Amino acid sequence: MRHRSPVIEAAVIAVATLFAFTLQAANLPGIRVLATGGTIAGAQASATDYSYKSGAHDVNSLLSAVPNLDKLAVITGEQVANIGSQDMNDGVWLKLARRVNAALAEPGTDGVLITHGTDTLEETSYFLTLVTSSTKPVVMVGSMRPATAISADGPGNIYNGVAVVTNPGAKGKGTLVVLNDEIHYARNVVKTNTTTVQTFVSINRGPAGVVNTGKIQWFEPMDRKVGPATGFSIDALDKLPRVDVIYAHANMSADLIDAAIRNGAKGLVIAGVGDGNMTTPALDALTKAAKDGIVVVRSTRLPSGIVLRNNEVNDDEKGFVASGELNPAKSRVLLQLALTQTKDPVRIQRMFYEY
Repeated sequence: MRHRSPVIEAAVIAVATLFAFTLQAANLPGIRVLATGGTIAGAQASATDYSYKSGAHDVNSLLSAVPNLDKLAVITGEQVANIGSQDMNDGVWLKLARRVNAALAEPGTDGVLITHGTDTLEETSYFLTLVTSSTKPVVMVGSMRPATAISADGPGNIYNGVAVVTNPGAKGKGTLVVLNDEIHYARNVVKTNTTTVQTFVSINRGPAGVVNTGKIQWFEPMDRKVGPATGFSIDALDKLPRVDVIYAHANMSADLIDAAIRNGAKGLVIAGVGDGNMTTPALDALTKAAKDGIVVVRSTRLPSGIVLRNNEVNDDEKGFVASGELNPAKSRVLLQLALTQTKDPVRIQRMFYEY
C-alpha cells in the first residue's frame, strides 16, 4: 500500500478545507456591514475610565472581535463615517442611505447591518426605514459600553444583529434595531436611559421580537408603511429641509419660535406639555407661522402616549399636524422628508397616520 508524503497529505487537507469553506460560503447569505463610529467602536484610556473616545476602532476591528460570525454569513465591511452619533447630521444620513440602497441593489448582498452610536440611533433608524428602496433586511446595532470596556456589549449585539439580518422574517420590516437581546421597529424604539445596557424600549407597543445567541422569536408585525411603500426618495436630494424641535415648558415665550423661522426653519416640531400643548404666546406665534406656510407639528415631551388631533388644541382651525405616536425626534425626521414633497398640512397629517 502506497503512502502519501507529508507534503502531499498537507496539500490534500488544505485543498479539502478550502473546498469545504467555499461550499459553506456559497450557502451563506452575503451581508454588508456599514460602520459609522459611536460607542460600539469606542476606546477608553484604561478599562477603569468612565470616559472614552467614540469611533476609535474601524469596521474590521469590530468584526474581528465577534466569534463565529463566519458561520452566519459572508460578511464584508465598509466605513461610511467614524463619529459619535451626537454629531450625526443630514449629510451623513444621505450618504449612509445611499450606501444602504447601493449595497442592497447588489445581487450578492442579502442584507445590511449598520453599527451606530446610540445617542441618535432612533432617529437614523427611522430615517432609513422611510427612505430604503429595497425590502431586503436592514438592521442597526450599537452598544452602551465601548469596545475596550469590561463586559463590552458590542460584540453580542453585532452577533445577534447579523443573525436577525440573515433571518427570512426580517424581510420587509423596514429598519430594525437590535440591542441587548431585543429587536425593535425603528418607528417605535426610543433610548430611555443614559448609561445602562437596557436602554432601548418600544414604549407604546413593545418589541418586534427577541434574539438570544442568534435564536429569534418574532412578535407583532409592523402596521405602518416602510421602505419602498413610503414613496420617499433621496436620489435627487443634496440636503434636507431645516426642521427645528422646540421644547415647551412653563412660561414658554415665542422668542425661540421666531428665531427658528428667521434662521430658515421650514417646519417646527413642538415637544409640548401633556398632549402636545403649550403657552398662549407660543400658540399664537405658531398659529401665525402656520398661516405663513411653516408646517407645525405638535408632539409631546412625555415618554409615552399619543398626541391626538384636535385634543386641547384645534389643529383643524390652526393648520397644525398632530404627531400621534411619534416623539419629537421622530416627528422631525418624518417632517423633513414630508417637506421634500409637500407643505400641505393635510397631506402631511396623512403621512403621520400612515408612516
